[in-house]
Amino acid sequence: MPESAKATDSVIEQHLYAKRQQIYPRQVSGLFARLRVTAVLVLLGLYYFIPWLQWDGRQAVLFDLPERKFYIFGLIFWPQDFIYLTGLLIIAALSLFFFTAVAGRLWCGYACPQTVWTETFMWIQRKIEGDRNQQIKLAKSPWTFKKIRTKALLHFVWIAFALWTGFTFVGYFMPIQELADRIVSFSLSGWALFWVLFYSFATYGNAGWMREQVCIYMCPYARFQSAMFDKNTLIISYDPKRGEPRGGRRKRDDHKAMGLGDCINCSLCVQVCPTGIDIRDGLQYQCIGCAACIDACDGVMEKMQYPKGLIRYTTENAVEGGETRIFRPRVIIYALILLTVTSAIMFSIFTRSVVELDVLRDRNQLYRENNYGLVENIYTLKVINKDSKAHEYQISASGIDDLQLEIDNLPVVAEAGEVKNVIVRLIADPEDLKSPSSKIEFNIMATDNQEITNTEAARFLGPR
Repeated sequence: MPESAKATDSVIEQHLYAKRQQIYPRQVSGLFARLRVTAVLVLLGLYYFIPWLQWDGRQAVLFDLPERKFYIFGLIFWPQDFIYLTGLLIIAALSLFFFTAVAGRLWCGYACPQTVWTETFMWIQRKIEGDRNQQIKLAKSPWTFKKIRTKALLHFVWIAFALWTGFTFVGYFMPIQELADRIVSFSLSGWALFWVLFYSFATYGNAGWMREQVCIYMCPYARFQSAMFDKNTLIISYDPKRGEPRGGRRKRDDHKAMGLGDCINCSLCVQVCPTGIDIRDGLQYQCIGCAACIDACDGVMEKMQYPKGLIRYTTENAVEGGETRIFRPRVIIYALILLTVTSAIMFSIFTRSVVELDVLRDRNQLYRENNYGLVENIYTLKVINKDSKAHEYQISASGIDDLQLEIDNLPVVAEAGEVKNVIVRLIADPEDLKSPSSKIEFNIMATDNQEITNTEAARFLGPR
């Protein structure tokens, strides 16, 4: 192969593959750092505390898959309520659209599980290995007994925390006290053990090893976020008009006379970035909106006695000298749709009946005439008891004069969560039928609680 061809192949290979450069974010203090720490503490506190919370003698939040019951405090959902999960996903998507259009990647910077657990793992690493410079020094040092001991301690704590995370995750799907007892007694089932270890491994790998690679390469949100941005979206931005040309100087120097901007080129904004980008190069899809660069830059500006805000939350319009419009058609439409969908779903949840009634006609015979010349229709009623206790039900039908209802098996009793099939016959006089297909209604009501009731429409068929 000619030398020129080899050189070309070498260049192509270098462009197609870039070895990962380990990132050691510098710890930063400031307003946004405090907000981020607060968000981490609140979210982790809720995650680890909620499974232990009791409600009416049971776990407050439990997605009991074997029993097909989903407990959320005082609410009980059944597989028939799966539509509410769809509604929840719609609300989550609309919320993401709304908050991204208003203030960029707030979710990524403060509430995303990848961010929350990565912040926790980095805090653990700082406590064991030291600050950024000490971590870099340790990474470059030869493998001595001290380095092996430090690294072993770090990964031991990481793995222990990840195992606790996986244990808590499974505790949302299996009573956590029972789960703890089975682990202590070494009687945990295979699937439960698998999911504890799987989620632990995912936490350890994503937050301990992969970190920014999850945000940059694996998360789809980083790729389509720009479709939700416009010139009025709040983003973290560097002000080049004020900062350029950048350059080093002493505090007492007149940088204006030197022809320099406010940026002293200290690179702290790069050192604190968890994804390792330089915000001075403009908005990039790798930016997760954590605002660490704002805190770092404001600290430098304060020491140099320059105005803060060289890097700040702003909009593209503001950077270009224009006017920012927060309340614009896109934001208003997102807000109205989000409010409407959320209100409708919440209203549906809190007004839903705990008994559901489905009506199925007998497909083998549309209708029949009995020995007395009356028209008879047969139905199968599916009674679904979505309450936490058994009920006896009374069933009635209306819509046709002197309509008779006959039920094969009485009383109609359904246990909690049971789907009860009830065969019923409706009998009507042909003279009372005003058309070959008459609209009727089945009504079901619990005998011990008249507020538990539901109605379902059906059709009664007769001769033409």
